Amino acid sequence: MPASTALLDIADELYAEPLAAFTAARDARARALRADGEVDLAAAVKALRKPSTAAWVANLLVRREAGQVDQVLAVGAALREAQAAMEAGELRALTRQRRQLTTALAQQARSLAADEGLRVTEAVAAQVEGTLTAAMVDADCGRALRSGLLVAPLSTTGVAPMEPAALAGALAAPDALGFAAAPREAPVPPRADLHVVPDPDAAAKAISAAEARLAEAEEAHREAAEALAGAEAERSRLAARSLQLQAELEELRRRAAELEAESDEVDEEAAEVAEERDEAAAALRRADADRASAREALERVRLRFG
Repeated sequence: MPASTALLDIADELYAEPLAAFTAARDARARALRADGEVDLAAAVKALRKPSTAAWVANLLVRREAGQVDQVLAVGAALREAQAAMEAGELRALTRQRRQLTTALAQQARSLAADEGLRVTEAVAAQVEGTLTAAMVDADCGRALRSGLLVAPLSTTGVAPMEPAALAGALAAPDALGFAAAPREAPVPPRADLHVVPDPDAAAKAISAAEARLAEAEEAHREAAEALAGAEAERSRLAARSLQLQAELEELRRRAAELEAESDEVDEEAAEVAEERDEAAAALRRADADRASAREALERVRLRFG
């Protein structure tokens, strides 16, 4: 069996696990493969990313209601072929029908998740509906949804297809497009009125479940610690920048005070110079008058004694 096929088959099993059990199941499978000498495959399995809540709910819908999902994708393909020839009014009606269909299917996915003990928030439900919408309007998104190997929700504007890089980032494995998740029925809970045969593996399962919860808690703790460390580093950086800005502000205030004092001195000197200029102008006017008077006197003397 090619390595890529083996990885997809293993991924199909792992992504069918309950969300809380994924990490422990993945790591256990990788350890078993490594012990069997499948080093490369073990590394590929270990690298499988845990799905987001919305992606896990979409994957659950594909496995539990594969027939309905196939019908929805078939309707989406037919609508994509037909919409090119439709008029604006027909397109609006088509959009409403598509929205009703995706809303109903998203609600069904939400109900399936609730049966699995997972509460789906409105935000997650909106992401699931967005994934279903993208699967109807974009053929590659439809193939991605049908794989049951989503690790992140899908989205599209409805005008342009989803970017290849973004689509690849939403899938657990590069070869997931074209893969179809195996249908799986919901486990039937035991009836209370029937004799339940003791499970010989109950202890091992309980330990596995406890390990899964611990792994989830450790992962959440690690993420919280990283977030705290990042916030502390950012707080320290901003505190240092605040001190730097305060120092610069104090320097600007000091310089502003110096400039204000210098401006006052210049204003005083300008006022004194203005007074001196006024006095000089008055003296010039008097000198002009004296000179004119002296010239007149000289002319009179010349005329008298000339």
